[in-house]
Amino acid sequence: MMYPHPIIAKEGWPYLALVGAVTLLVHYLGGIVWSWPLWIIFIFVLQFFRDPQRIAALGRDLVLSPADGRIVVVEKANDPYAGREALKISVFMNVFNVHSNRSAVNGAVKEIQYFPGKFVNADLDKASTENERNAVVIDANGQIVTLVQVAGLIARRILCYIHVGDRLKAGERYGFIRFGSRVDVYLPLTAEPLVSVGDKVFATNTALARVPGLD
Repeated sequence: MMYPHPIIAKEGWPYLALVGAVTLLVHYLGGIVWSWPLWIIFIFVLQFFRDPQRIAALGRDLVLSPADGRIVVVEKANDPYAGREALKISVFMNVFNVHSNRSAVNGAVKEIQYFPGKFVNADLDKASTENERNAVVIDANGQIVTLVQVAGLIARRILCYIHVGDRLKAGERYGFIRFGSRVDVYLPLTAEPLVSVGDKVFATNTALARVPGLD
């Protein structure tokens, strides 16, 4: 599931090609007076689809952040995808965050569950159960970790490239969500959270929690 890619995500090239072509055409025909709004849009699209390489946080038994963004939930909750009580940590991504999703742990993919749904603001708690979402249940050395990609208000496309039976490495790229969204992480109740609501986190670089026996 990992692939050599430039700093711009593969998902962004069609958008960049379209916006870039239109921008250059308008600039050629009308000059900067007419094309400057399009250049701003092009720069926005370019920054949205950036996808830098990341170095995993160091330490044992760590659960890495699967996304860039801000922590909006750290609480005990029901994990409906694995059928258990769990520690839930949610990362909200705005349109200025990197939207590439990466595995939080080493492990085997046990289940992938997709649910069509609404597109309410991903910053709201009800987005976890009402919005379009894709859940990946991972067996990490006997510990169950569930990662849920949740679509947002203007996010209309969840991309997941893995399959049941695949083995993931912590920090490995496995999906993408376009234009604002969130990722919910469900962990065993033995997990020790390392982040608090309001913290900014970065995919792979930031450890969300520590789960004994994870490695």
